[in-house]
Amino acid sequence: MDTELLRTFLEVNRTRHFGKAAANLYLTQSAVSARIRMLEQAVGVPLFTRARNDIRLTPHGRKLVKHAEAILTAWNRARQEIAVDVEGKTALTAAGVPSLWDMMLPAWVESFCTDAPEVVLSVEALDVDSILRRLAERTLDLGIMLESPQLADLMVDEFTRIRFLMVSSQTGISSAQAVQSDYFLVNWGTWFTTAHARAFPDLPTPSARVGLGRIARALMLGRGGSAYLAEPMIDKDVEEGRLHLVADAPVFERAGVAVYLRDSDNRHIVEKAVELLRAHSQAETV
Repeated sequence: MDTELLRTFLEVNRTRHFGKAAANLYLTQSAVSARIRMLEQAVGVPLFTRARNDIRLTPHGRKLVKHAEAILTAWNRARQEIAVDVEGKTALTAAGVPSLWDMMLPAWVESFCTDAPEVVLSVEALDVDSILRRLAERTLDLGIMLESPQLADLMVDEFTRIRFLMVSSQTGISSAQAVQSDYFLVNWGTWFTTAHARAFPDLPTPSARVGLGRIARALMLGRGGSAYLAEPMIDKDVEEGRLHLVADAPVFERAGVAVYLRDSDNRHIVEKAVELLRAHSQAETV
C-alpha cells in the first residue's frame, strides 16, 4: 500500500477538511479526494462520512487511525535505520513525557549527542499511553516518564527522584492562603492529581488548570500566583528571589523512570542512554 494514502488519510482526519488537508500536503483538493477513494477501495469500507462542512470518521475509519500511525512510524524508522546503516551508525528512538522535557531532557540529549556520536538519536514528546503503545509496536526504543508501568516485557529503570514543591510569587504565605487565589493547578500526571487531592481535599477552584509546568511558571513570573513545580525548574528562581517556597506545603516526590523492552535489539545502546541520563540527573542535583 502507498504510504502517502495513509498520510493523506491522517491529515484529513486531523483537519476534518479536504481543502485544509490539501493545502497542508501541497496537493489539490481533487488529489486528496482521489487518494481517500483509493484507500477506501483498498480496505473495502468507507472511512469518512461526508456532509457539507462536516467530515467525520466512520467506525472503520476510527479503527484505521492507530494502524495508519503505526505503519507510518515503522516505515519512517525503517528508512532511518537503513540510512544510518549505510553510514555505519546506529539509530536510537526515544520519547519523554512533556513535563520531563521542561526539566532535564534537552540537556540529556545534548550530552548524549556529545558522548555517543556513533548513534543517531531521534527524540519526541509523547504522553504515557503513546510511549507504551510505541514500545509495544517496537517503533520506540526508550520511554522516559514519571509513571512505572507493571508490564512483564518491559524493563523499568529509575534514574532519578524529583521533588515537586509549592512555590509562590509572594513571600511568607501559607499553603492555605496560596490556594485561595491565583493558584495554578499543574497536571503532572494521575499520581500527582491523586496526591494533591488528598493533601487539599477542600481546594477552591484554581485560577487555571495548566498542562505544562513551564506555563504555570511563566504565569507566576508574569502576573503572580502559586503552583506546584518540579524542583529542577525553580531552583534558580528561588535562589534569586523571583519565587518563594511555601514553607508549610507538603512536598510530593516521584521517580523518573526509563522504560524499554527486555528483548530490545538496541538494548546495549539503550542502557548506555539510561546511564547517561542517570549521570546527568545526579550531576544536576549536586
